[in-house]
Order: sequence, then structure tokens, then C-alpha cells
Amino acid sequence: MTAFKSRLPNHFDLPRRINRLSELSYNLWWAWNPVAQQLFNRIDNNLWEQVNHNPIIWLRQIPRPVLNAAAQDPIYLERYDRVFADFDAYLSREDTLFGNEHPKERSKQIAYFSMEFGLHETLPIYSGGLGVLSGDHLKETSDMGLPLVGVGLLYTEGYFTQRITEDGWQEAVNNPLEFANLPLLPVLKDDGKELTIQVDFPDGPVFVRIWEVRVGRTPLYLLDTNLDANNPMVRQLTTRLYWSDINLRILQEVVLGVGGVRALRALGFNPSVWHMNEGHAAFMTLERARELVQGGMTFDEAINKSKANNVFTTHTPVPAGNDEFPLWLIDKHLASLWPELGLTRDEFVDLARHQQNWGETFSMPVLALKFSNARNAVSELHGAVSREMWQELWPERAVNDVPITYVTNGVHTSTWMARRIRVLYEKYFGHDWLEHLDDFEMWEKMEVIPPQELWAVRNHLKRKLSFYIQERARQHWMKGELHPVQVIASGVMLDPYVLTIGFARRFATYKRASLVTSEFERLLEIINQPNRPVQILFAGKSHPADEPGKMLIQEVYRAVKKAENGGRIVFLEDYDMNLARYLVQGVDVWMNTPRRPNEASGTSGMKAAANGALNFSVLDGWWREAFNGDNGWAIGPDADLKDEVQDATDAESLYETLEKEIIPLYYTGRDANDVPVKWVRRMKESMRTITPQFSMRRMLKEYVERLYLPAMTETKKK
Repeated sequence: MTAFKSRLPNHFDLPRRINRLSELSYNLWWAWNPVAQQLFNRIDNNLWEQVNHNPIIWLRQIPRPVLNAAAQDPIYLERYDRVFADFDAYLSREDTLFGNEHPKERSKQIAYFSMEFGLHETLPIYSGGLGVLSGDHLKETSDMGLPLVGVGLLYTEGYFTQRITEDGWQEAVNNPLEFANLPLLPVLKDDGKELTIQVDFPDGPVFVRIWEVRVGRTPLYLLDTNLDANNPMVRQLTTRLYWSDINLRILQEVVLGVGGVRALRALGFNPSVWHMNEGHAAFMTLERARELVQGGMTFDEAINKSKANNVFTTHTPVPAGNDEFPLWLIDKHLASLWPELGLTRDEFVDLARHQQNWGETFSMPVLALKFSNARNAVSELHGAVSREMWQELWPERAVNDVPITYVTNGVHTSTWMARRIRVLYEKYFGHDWLEHLDDFEMWEKMEVIPPQELWAVRNHLKRKLSFYIQERARQHWMKGELHPVQVIASGVMLDPYVLTIGFARRFATYKRASLVTSEFERLLEIINQPNRPVQILFAGKSHPADEPGKMLIQEVYRAVKKAENGGRIVFLEDYDMNLARYLVQGVDVWMNTPRRPNEASGTSGMKAAANGALNFSVLDGWWREAFNGDNGWAIGPDADLKDEVQDATDAESLYETLEKEIIPLYYTGRDANDVPVKWVRRMKESMRTITPQFSMRRMLKEYVERLYLPAMTETKKK
């Protein structure tokens, strides 16, 4: 195959002195390095914002005279040379964290399959937390030098753009992506033709094209069925993320699992570890077994050999997150597979048979759990929930002995931490502080940061958030996209000096977005106190087929529109990674109200904590492990209650904590510099305890030690 660098387009009209901007635009390393981003936005920040931070479009649209001037500017050239010196050193570095700690395994390969990857807003092939976690996973593997390759699908329409009607109803707008404007390139064979692989179905073969995205040192390969050789139905398989049509969904997952294995083989990879991030890729286990059966093994021999280096991560106890297909659909689409495995139809169905109230299904998580030796949940509590949920697969074992461990999620700090916070840490921790991110001893230096300096940074970030939201509302208004009431609902009246609470996530019913508005009159009293006002910012999408979720958005939006709240409750439409950065960096409090124990982990609160926001959450998922009484606030008890009791208990806890603890702490006890001393003390405790523990660095180290290395050892034995 031709190398990625040799496939870079040369159609940008760039001065020779700064022509490597083209190369940088095709490697997402720039997305988590603020100094690299300045090579674009310092030349023309208005254009940078207009193109939604897409350097490829930016390079196409920036006038050549402007680039000529930059190429002669000593200050810009000094920054340019420094960035590319760092970039080259990063890509060529041999003494990586993983390589130094595990020199014998540095040549091993890890394949990481996920249905979605949230890397940056310019590549909208993600829907929410699962995808953003996958994207953070790839970025940290690059930073650590972990020999990992990602596998996913390339959606020609990405994920939908959200529009909220005047009545609060979510409308989904699907916009075709222009691949030429994205940081990806088709993989080419040595003869210059596109590399394709084939996946066989009873109705005939499906041809799949392979694209490559560079995430620092880590390659991500995305599969695409939109080829002339395929029929119209097959071509739309990779049109949208998470088709609600189960015919298309199962074919998508076959392309991901089976096609993903074949793509890696065609690319020359021979992974020692095969990691499924959620059950969507579980057909991978059968394709790997099929390879061995074709080589002469029995199915039992093949599956026992291959599952030794399969890793499966389960992400949710909610049924909607665990794909299961009716058996007639298996007969329709997979009838050609079981003969290749040496199985009968019933033997094949038994691989993932799952009894539901409405009938038997073929369960993707069951398939992944049964044929992976390493299985993990994504928080301590989720591990306990998962062991109980799936004990039926190990009926001879007690619940606590079910072989599902846990690795609590983390976030890629460099992606989510504001530049001003990073600069502050460089000043007090040292320039190499990121190299010691999960060193708890280093974080004791939080005490030496002057409260007024930390508070000044927080105020800057909140002003930045407020101005961004106001300008966003103004732009929508100027385009005639909003009713006047919607302009208010979009945040045009935000005050950057008011206690600001953020609630942003996927609008699923179990996340209870309307809990805070459940006693609306009481909420109005809380947010409208003359000397202690409060602002609440909502954002989030619901899957287009999730009618209850869309109704929840409508319920919240109708509360937002009420004149009595004075513009202090806001709904920000079309939540994406760009808006998420502003929110987690700019709010004072991050609120999360899931119905326990449905929140497997969550990560948005970790991002907010890294920027000095304080968490205010139900003791579910990661927050149950993080909360120590001084680094935020808990909503409700550390106990599982019936839904109705839990809702009432949590609502009362939420309101009372706001009234008696959060609001007084923010507005009182200020020193001569107007710094709320006790609030900042709590901020420091949050940043000190949460940032290192819930970093992607810590998470990946645990994956390596507890899941990846054992799987590599099993491979070596064989």
C-alpha cells in the first residue's frame, strides 16, 4: 500500500516556506495542541471560526497574499518552526511511555473496533459519549506510543444536525459530507487503485473501500460501502450512524466486524489483541474463527484459540445500548456464514441466543461476552451491575465471580483542558507536567497556585463561554433561523458573572434532564434571587428514532421558553464537540442526574473538573468513585431506590443542595480581590483529585496491564 504521506494532496496554493501546513492539516495531532492551532487561527481567526476549525477548508479559502505575508513574518515563522519541530519529534519519538515500560511488546499490534469515533467537530462520525471516548482512546494511544490501530465506519452523512422548532421539537437534518474537505484519504494499492475488500452475504458480495485518518501516530481505518459496484441498498449502509432500520443496522455491524478483520488483513496487520468497544463489532469474533476453520480447525478449536486475545468493553446496562436482532433477520442475512464455520443453523444461533419477553434474539453483547477472555465494564458500579446482568451466561458462578472486571473511563486531558489552565500548570508544575499527568504527587502542587490567579482564569473561561453563546444566538437570528422567543432561549441574555450550571449530554429518558425543572416554581425562586442569580445551560441530542427522548427535549425547551425564568435557563441546539469544549471549560458547576444505576460511567464531568468546574451529580458511574465530600456535591444517597422514590428523593436533594450549599458558597466569603475563597479551595480539591485519576493516561495504563498484556501473552503461548 502507498504510505499516507505520499497520498497527501498537493492542490493547496501555499508559499514554499510554510507549505507543511498542508501536511499538518491531515494529521489530527493539531486538534489537541493549541500552539499548532495558532498556525491557522492567528492568521485569520474569523475564517477559522467560519469553517468550524477545519484547516483543510481554511487552507483552500485563505487568500494567497495573506499567506505570503505570514511567510515573511518573523514571529509567525518562529512559531511555525517550533510547531513542526515538536510535530516531527513527536512522530519519530522512540522513547515512548509504552515502549519504555514494555519494550518486548512494542512490536505487537492492538486492533480497536468502535462504531463511532469522536475526534473533532470537523469529522462528525460520532453521536455522543461512546464515540468521544473512542476518539480520546486513539489520541492517548498516540501520546503513549501504544501500537494500536482503530477500525470504524465512515458515514457519508455523518451524524445529524439538530434543529429545535419554536415548540421545542427536535428536527434531524442530514447533510452529506464532502470527503475532500475532511482529514482522511483513501488507501491505495501500489498500482494507485483504491484498496477494497469484500464481505459476502446471501444476496451477493458487498464491496468496501478503506479510508485512513491519522491521529498523531495512530492510524484509524474507516470502511465505506458507497461504491458503484454495490446496489443502492448496500451503498447506504454507511450513510448514517446507528440506522433505526434493523435490516440496515445488522448489515452495518457485519461490515464493521467481518469487514474490519478483512480490512486489517488486506492492510498487512496481524494484531495480537482484538478490542471491541461495545458489542457492535462482535461479528469480528466469528470472522476470526472462520479464518481458523478455513485453515483446518474445528469451530471449537478455532473459537477457543481466537477468544484468548479478544477484549470486550461493555458500556451500558440500558437495553437500547445492547443490540439484539430477531432470529429471522439472522436467517435472512447470515445464512452463508454458518456453513463456513462448520455449524448448523441452530448451532450458530446458539452462539448468541438470548431469551427476551417477546421472543428469542441473537444478542451482540452475548456474542462478545462468550467469545472474549477479557471483559470489562467502565466503572466500579457498572462492573457490579454487569456481573448481575450477565450472570445467566455463567449460571454456575456466584454474581461476584462472574468474569467481568472494570476499568473506569478517563478523558484525553490535552483535548479538553483549556489553554489558559495548561499555561497555569506550566507556570507552577513545570513545562513537562503533561508527561507526569497521572503522578498524584505532582498534583499536590495545586496548593501553591494563588487563588486569585486560578479564579482569574475561571472568569476568563466563563466570559469566553458567554460571549460565544451570545454570538451564536446572534448569528442564528441574523440568518432568520429563530423566532424572537428562541433567541432568548438560545442564551443571548447570559451574564458572564452569574453562577452558571451546565447540563449537556444525550437526551435519553434515564438521564432525567427534566429533574431540575420538576418543581418549576421552586426553581424560579432559586435562579431569580436578586443578589444570587443562577443560570442553567442545557444541550444535547436525542436519537431521531427515540420519541421519548425527543419529548424530553420538548419538555425542557418549553420550560426554557417561559418568560418567568428571565432568560436564565437556556437550551443550546446542535450539541457537538466544539460546543462541548466551551461548556466544560466555562461553566461553574457540571450537573448530572441519571437514574441510578443506568449511568455506566460518563466522562463529561471529568472534562469539566479538569477545567475547574465542580461536579454536582448522582452517585452513579464514575462520580461514585470520585466524590470525596470536598470535591463537588452528591445528588441523592449512595443507594439503589425504586424509580418513583429515587426521582422524588433526588429532586429534593438537588434543590436543597443548590439552596443551602452551592449558591451560598459561590456568592459569599469573598476576599479583598473578590475571590470566593472556599469555592476556589473546593475547585483545587476537585482538580487535584479528579484530573489525574480520571485521565485517559491512567485508563490506558490499566487497559495495558489488566487486559492487553495478558491477551498478548496468550497469543505468544500459541
